[in-house]
Formats: sequence, C-alpha cells, structure tokens
Amino acid sequence: MYLVKTPGLLKRLYPELIWNINRTNHCIYLTFDDGPIPIVTTHILNILKQYNAKATFFCIADNVKKHPDIFKQLIANGHAIGNHTYNHLKGWKTDNETYLDNFLQADKILDTSLFRPPYGRIKRQQIKDLKIARPDIKIIMWDVLSGDFDINLSPEACLQNVLKHTEAGSVVVFHDSLKAFDRVKYALPRALEVWSKAGYEFRVLS
Repeated sequence: MYLVKTPGLLKRLYPELIWNINRTNHCIYLTFDDGPIPIVTTHILNILKQYNAKATFFCIADNVKKHPDIFKQLIANGHAIGNHTYNHLKGWKTDNETYLDNFLQADKILDTSLFRPPYGRIKRQQIKDLKIARPDIKIIMWDVLSGDFDINLSPEACLQNVLKHTEAGSVVVFHDSLKAFDRVKYALPRALEVWSKAGYEFRVLS
C-alpha cells in the first residue's frame, strides 16, 4: 500500500524534511530513484533531453560503482545527483549506526547534500545523525509518487497518477530501475508533453 499524494498531516509531522518546493514557481521537480541502470537510465535521459527537462537522480552508490559511465552522463547532461544510500537500506529495519555508516559510504562516492531515504522510511534519530554527519544535508521526500515500481499498476494508471496530482512546486518520484521501466517509459514522455504544453519548467533540486 502506498499513497500517490502525500497527505498534509505527514508533512506537518516531519517539517524538517522537504516535501515540495515553492508553489508560486511554475516548476515541477522530477526525481528518479535507484539508478543508474543500463538501458533504463539512458532511455530516461533521452526522454528528458527531448523536453529540455532537468531532473534530480537519487543514486544508489553501489550502482554508481558498477556503472560509472552512465553516472558521468547524468552529470554531463546537467542533472542533479542525490544520495540514496550505498545499497538501498530501509531505515525502519536498520539500526542507526549501520544506517549512518551506509550513508557515509555512499557520500564518499556521491558527495552531495541531497539525500532521499529508500522507501521514504527513516527514523527521527537517523535524521538527527545525518544532520550531524553532514550539516548541509537536505532530506528530500516528495508530494507525488508515480507508482511506477508497482508491477500491478498499468502504464496508463501510472500516467494518470502523476497528471492528476502534480501541481506547481511538486516533487515527483519516478524510478530508473528495471522493475519500473515498463511504466516509466510510457508515463514520462506523455506527462512531459502535457506539462510542457501547460507551460511548466522542469528544474533540478539544489
């Protein structure tokens, strides 16, 4: 079970986390989790380029080590990089010391102040530990979850998820993973087409 639109109550419970950006800007902030992955990430980069769209990629550091050329391509194309831990740890099921060590291991490779906890699950103490370890950290959540990781969701439904709930300032989550590929390669270009016609810009998180 997951929520496509993040409820306001959750945002108020964790105000130190970033859920969306200024609603007055006519911008959408596209994010991609779990890469880089051959074929998938490259395909997404080509789609983004067609629409002059910039995005933020929350990378698993182990995947960066395996696919450094794709990682370099992300940077060369002007996209932003975020830390998504070294190997996708779930904060709720990981002790705090192990979680911090995994983050720091990834930070040595990625060196970015942007961080997104895998599955969006992180303990309050883990938040405190990360802020001590990296004082400039910005923990990025989202307000629209595409559902592209859901193998029971049709590509058409994935598209409707983002079109229905995205607004100015939204942080939208897609995945550059094999599991999500069928849905993201369908939904992303069609959503970009609609949003572009509506006059939206697509910016990186900073």
